[in-house]
Amino acid sequence: MDTQTQSPVMLYTEQTPNPESLKFVTNKILYKGTADFREQTLAAEWSPIAASLFEFPYVKGVYVCNNFVTITKEFNYSWEDIMLKLKEYIKDYVSEGKEIVSSGFEEAMKEKEDEIGVSYQYSGEEAELVKKIKELIDTYVKPAVEMDGGNIEFKSFESGVVTVILQGSCSGCPSSTVTLKAGIEGMLKRMVPEVTEVVSEMG
Repeated sequence: MDTQTQSPVMLYTEQTPNPESLKFVTNKILYKGTADFREQTLAAEWSPIAASLFEFPYVKGVYVCNNFVTITKEFNYSWEDIMLKLKEYIKDYVSEGKEIVSSGFEEAMKEKEDEIGVSYQYSGEEAELVKKIKELIDTYVKPAVEMDGGNIEFKSFESGVVTVILQGSCSGCPSSTVTLKAGIEGMLKRMVPEVTEVVSEMG
């Protein structure tokens, strides 16, 4: 008998500010980083757990980060009907130790980002501002947003406008606009006077 008994997988759910997204939190690290799957094709390529969750007709998006999975459902289903099924499924999947996100995912996404030109080549003073904006988002905004099962990424800075990408439960969340305008825009304008506005794109 194996003496190294694995501690059993514990799983609980947490509400997010988005009524269509629910956070399934485990006591195991599933993926160090953030992995956002909006469509089946990307999931099929990079995340066995996301790909298998997409098999359920009510799963619209899967976001994996640290020790949790945020699931965004199709709006015509109610959580009461599907939450237990998803809970059991994720618990069993993690218990079996199956692959969550394939290795190389982060690098591949970074390459894709560079291709799209997310990392614009900023020069001189603008490069310093961009560095400061990114640091502020990473330090103050990301941790708070992650608690809610979402993620925020800096996309670009152009003539005073900061564009960010919302992922996980933040995407399509009714309160994300408020968070964005009241919280993030307010802070960035205060800390970086060159910022005039913050706008978002869905991840």
